[in-house]
Amino acid sequence: MALRGTNQEFGRPYNRRIVLESIRRYGPIARGDIARHVGLTVQTVSTIVRELEEQGYVLSVREEPKGRGLPPATLRINPEGGYAVGIHLTPLGIDAALINLSGDVIDSLHRGAPNATPDHAFDQVRAMVRDLTGTRAAGRVIGIGMALPGPFGVDTMSFIGPTTMAGWKDVALRERLTAATGLPAFFDGDMAAAAMGERLYGIGAQHSEYYYLYFGVGLGSAMMHDGSVLRGAWGNAGEIGHIPVVPNGELCPCGNRGCLERYVSLEARGRWKGSDADWVAEVGPIFRNAIAIIENLFDPETVVLGGLAAPDLLERLARSAAPLHNSVSARKDRKTPRIVVAGGGQQAVLRGAAALAVSGVLSPRFGQMFTAERERGRDILIAGEVA
Repeated sequence: MALRGTNQEFGRPYNRRIVLESIRRYGPIARGDIARHVGLTVQTVSTIVRELEEQGYVLSVREEPKGRGLPPATLRINPEGGYAVGIHLTPLGIDAALINLSGDVIDSLHRGAPNATPDHAFDQVRAMVRDLTGTRAAGRVIGIGMALPGPFGVDTMSFIGPTTMAGWKDVALRERLTAATGLPAFFDGDMAAAAMGERLYGIGAQHSEYYYLYFGVGLGSAMMHDGSVLRGAWGNAGEIGHIPVVPNGELCPCGNRGCLERYVSLEARGRWKGSDADWVAEVGPIFRNAIAIIENLFDPETVVLGGLAAPDLLERLARSAAPLHNSVSARKDRKTPRIVVAGGGQQAVLRGAAALAVSGVLSPRFGQMFTAERERGRDILIAGEVA
C-alpha cells in the first residue's frame, strides 16, 4: 500500500503520520527520499521531521564526510521513542510483551488462564500491563494491541468451540481493553497479527506476496499482498480451518463436517493419542491437499508455516506434504521453496499485536480513528506521551 500525503483540512497530523510510517518502514532514509515516497514537498517533510525529532520519535544521523561537502542526514526510528504492548489471548492462557518502536521485545509475561472469562482475562491483562510498563517508567507507551482467535461478527462461528474464546460473544473488546489499561486499544485475529509480525520482523520481510498458515489452537491464515493482510468484505478472510475437506468427516463446532482444523491444528493434535510422527503421517495427505488449494487460489510466492506449534512439528508437517501436488506454484523459475517454516513463533503474534497499536496510533491506515480524534480536537501522536 502506497503512503501518500493529503491536502485535506486535517492534512497536517495525517501527513506527519505518513512521514513517520515511511521512516519506520524504509529508514535510514533521507528527507528527499521521504518526499518522493509520500508525494510531499521537501520543505513540508523537513518541517514534519523537525517536530518528530523534537518529540523523540526519530533520530537524525549524518555519516562522516568522504569527500567534499557534507552527506545528507538520514532518519531512522528512535527505538526508545515509544513502546507498545502486545497481548495474545488464547483458550490456553494470556501472553503479553512490551515492545519498542524497532520491534524488540523488552519484556514478556505469561499467565496460564485456560478458557478465561472476560472479567478474569481483563483483570490479568491490567496486572500484566502494569508490570510490563513499570520496567520503562520513563518511557512513552503509545498503545496496546490484542490478538485473539476469530472469526468476528459471525453468529454461528464466532466465540464458539474449543479453538476460540468461547463465551466472549458481544464483549466490547476495545472498550474493555482501554478501560483496563488506560491505553488506546486495538484488536485483530491472531492469524493476521502473526502474519504482520512475521512480515515486519521475520522471514516475511523477504516477500511481498505470501500466504501465512497459522497453527494455533485452531487453524487460520492470512494472505499478505503488497505488505498488507487481505481482509475480505467483513474482515474475516483467512478462516481456512473451516473449509470442509473430508466428506462426512468429524463434526465441527461451526456446524459443518470435515473442517480442516478438525484434523490439522493444535487442538486436533491434542486429541490424537499417538506420537507426533503418527499424527503427521495421518494428517499429512489432508495437509498436502490444503497446500494445493492455497496455491491455486492465491498464487503466493511461498506458504509460510507459523504460529504456536513447535518448529519441529511444523518441519514434520512441511515434509509430510512432499511430493507437493502440481499447482500454479510449481514453477521452474522459483527462487523460494513452496513451503517455508517461520521462526517467529509466539513472538510473531505479540510483535504483530504491538505493531497493530503502533499503526493504529501513528499510521494513515486507520483514518477513521484519526477523523474521530480530530472531531474531538485531540492528536493521539502527542496525547500518547503519557504512559
